[in-house]
Amino acid sequence: GVPTMYNFLLQTVKAHPEYATYFESTRLFVSGGSSLPVPLLEAFDQTFQCHILEGYGLSEASPVTCFNPVDGVQKPGSIGTSIVDVENKVVDELGQELPDGQVGELIVRGPNVMTGYYKMPEESQATLRDGWLYTGDLARRDEDGYFYIVDRKKDMIIVGGYNVYPREVEEVLYQHPNIIEAAVIGIPDEEMGEAVKAFVVVRETMTEEEARTFCGTSLAKYKCPTQIEFIDRLPRNTTGKILRTVLKKQPTNS
Repeated sequence: GVPTMYNFLLQTVKAHPEYATYFESTRLFVSGGSSLPVPLLEAFDQTFQCHILEGYGLSEASPVTCFNPVDGVQKPGSIGTSIVDVENKVVDELGQELPDGQVGELIVRGPNVMTGYYKMPEESQATLRDGWLYTGDLARRDEDGYFYIVDRKKDMIIVGGYNVYPREVEEVLYQHPNIIEAAVIGIPDEEMGEAVKAFVVVRETMTEEEARTFCGTSLAKYKCPTQIEFIDRLPRNTTGKILRTVLKKQPTNS
């Protein structure tokens, strides 16, 4: 399932604890489709007493390129290691592989990679280079070969020349006990070029200042949302993915 589904299950069981018994025989949960917030993963593990394994894949390299091992070390926040016969690596703007720990674009090579987009030669040439599929996702690799998705390259926010990854801000917001869901985007800012805006779904009423102060305890000032909008639900596609593109079309506060 996608993270939205697991969040729904978690919120349902918090309201109706007896429903947790329905999953007593479940051996394994698998998450994909979008990044799984670590606070959600930890709360789910504690509530259901069953771990969610996260992997990574995309339509152009189906079904997956990385996965946390079922029988082995599982790292929260990681998409795991390369599956058999598939290579993943993190590169800079010139396509050069980066050292462990540095953030760059994730590229993939293997028998599950597409040969190209149907009747779209220019898009195919831009995405497939020297046998590698450029995913458009920013990632890093640790010393054990586990990969971590940082964010979509196109979703990165640049505040006064500093990179802000929406997922980093969302992870902090998810830690607040009153926040059910959160999504972060960049908005135009006359002084800084861009600023951070958060869309938040809450259990009980809270103020922007409360949410902003909470972020300030874990984030640098330039990463903290300058605008926080409380909404009833986040827009999603049919698979449950949160649609940042829809949020970006929302009017911003002056």
